[in-house]
Amino acid sequence: MQLGVVGLGRMGGNIVRRVMRAGHDCVVHDRDPAPGRALAGEGATAADGLAGLVAALETPRAVWVMLPSGEATEGAVEALSRLLLPGDTVIDGGNSFWKDDVRRAAALRDKGLHYLDVGTSGGVWGLERGYCLMIGGEAAAVQRLDPIFKALAPGRGDIPATGGRDGRDARVEEGYLHAGPSGAGHFVKMIHNGIEYGMMQAIAEGFDILKNAGAPKLAEGHRFAFDLADVAEVWRRGSVVTSWLLDLTAQALARDGELSGFSGHVEDSGEGRWTVMAAVEEAVPAEALTAALYARFRSRQEHTFAEKVLSAMRQGFGGHVEPAAAAPEKGGGA
Repeated sequence: MQLGVVGLGRMGGNIVRRVMRAGHDCVVHDRDPAPGRALAGEGATAADGLAGLVAALETPRAVWVMLPSGEATEGAVEALSRLLLPGDTVIDGGNSFWKDDVRRAAALRDKGLHYLDVGTSGGVWGLERGYCLMIGGEAAAVQRLDPIFKALAPGRGDIPATGGRDGRDARVEEGYLHAGPSGAGHFVKMIHNGIEYGMMQAIAEGFDILKNAGAPKLAEGHRFAFDLADVAEVWRRGSVVTSWLLDLTAQALARDGELSGFSGHVEDSGEGRWTVMAAVEEAVPAEALTAALYARFRSRQEHTFAEKVLSAMRQGFGGHVEPAAAAPEKGGGA
């Protein structure tokens, strides 16, 4: 198949590479021509602009937009809607707000265009590990592009099969899901990221408590000097808290047990906020996820060792580099 890709950043470029590895052709564009030139050297076709990208694709076209949520994505989708023809498909693979997807899908449907929202998880490791995909939109459009989604997904790998799944959608065992109509893909990804906030916060706070177990204020005989890298490593092996997030934490602590390269200032992508908003709209109590979001807000005023652990995880899976913060460290900061 052919796929157009707009936005060749940390994830967009590797999406192109993984699709091409599976034998598909890609036409690519980014406002910075450098990544397009690099991908052209690997077999892609680089286009100077959106019009050139659309012209280089055969109908029915499929264009994957991999840009930051908000104005950048909105502008690209609007521009493509004027260039594409009925029967073509726009795919938003970024972290858009699901209500924007519902609106965009309706607007494009009036022009005879298909719109798919694809929650994409895998970060900077997706090229090798594959991307977990949560897809919203019309079933026919999803089915037509199945070879692309299958190429991007991680596949079954060595994960044991779950019992009792006979007769259910086999695609989810490959790592991609048609979650429902427009907006459903990004809704599921939004909740995924909200849960991620909570899991990361729990790991971070746990290691902060371990680090402060040797504080002088504690009674003699009640202090422990734990090797945090060794604790993380042993938990990776047979523990019920084993996870990729723990793997990334163990890697960071093995390199530097003090995490001195991290400020403790932790950003949020917006998905955690949207998760809390959804919980409020549904009147669903989400204490852990809300607290995890607020902890990130607080981290921009005062920092603990826990926030350094959060920053290490974010850099590990997404390549995020937190800004240096001016506020002094408090609590368990090292």
